[in-house]
Parts: sequence; C-alpha cells; structure tokens
Amino acid sequence: MPMANPFQSFSSAVGRDSNVREHKQTFDELYGEPENFLEVDVINPITYGSQPSNMYTDYEIVCRTNIPAFKKKSSRVRRRYSDFDSFRKALQHETTRVVIPKLPDKSILTYSQRFNDDFIEERRQGLERFLNMVAGHPLLQTGSKSLISFIQDDVWDKDRFV
Repeated sequence: MPMANPFQSFSSAVGRDSNVREHKQTFDELYGEPENFLEVDVINPITYGSQPSNMYTDYEIVCRTNIPAFKKKSSRVRRRYSDFDSFRKALQHETTRVVIPKLPDKSILTYSQRFNDDFIEERRQGLERFLNMVAGHPLLQTGSKSLISFIQDDVWDKDRFV
C-alpha cells in the first residue's frame, strides 16, 4: 500500500482532473463584505438629569448589516439599561430554543457611584457583550422581530413583544 506524503497538496495527491478549472479568488471575494454580516456596537453613553432622583444614562447602538430580515442596512438608536432589560425579557418570551445571556448586574450602588465614568464604561462594555452574543446567534439574527426592533427602531416599544 503506498504511503501518503503529509507535505503534498491534496490536489496533487489525488491527481488533477483535466475537466476541473481552478478558481482564483477576486479581491472582493477575499476582502469584500461577507455574504451575511451583522455588526453591533454600543457606544457614546450620555447621562441626563441634574438631580440624583431623575438621572439616567443611555447608550447609542450602532448597527451595520446586509441580512435581508433587517429593515435598514445601518442604524443608530439610543437605549437605557431598562430598555435592555425589557429586550432580554422579550427575547425569553419570543423563543425557548435559545439560551439568552445575562445582562450586566443591575446597580445597587449609590447615585454618585452609579453615574461615575468607570461604572458607566463597565456597564457599556457589558451591554455590548450581551448584544453581540444575542446578535451573533444565527436563529435570532434571522428570526427575532424583537432583535430587529431593538437595534433599529427609533423607539423601543417593549409592549409589542411581551
């Protein structure tokens, strides 16, 4: 029995078929947009209000996609932590086939601690991780109406999904 050479290419090992043409990839195939992609970033936190009792922070969600299920190819919306919380509940209600990841912990800190830059940045990173895990799931990318609404609609209407 002949011994295979591990350093020999597959095509030369099996012999070239004269009817098969090799395809050289084009620049666009190598470096262009992937067939289906969804990029989501959580950026630019802004804190509103002057009194501790009416202060809140919201975050900008930037989305770029070419998945046909999405209404827009790019979008920018702002969401509060409470919106993320209601979105997570909507996802749990929408599907039992996907384990929905946890959000960063709800703050039990004082108002001054909750609105300091380090805490806000840590929460932003946690919200971005959460959203990327959700948006990266193939079943949710193409079948979740609440995902599309949450990252693309100007106003998040949680009552539509729960």
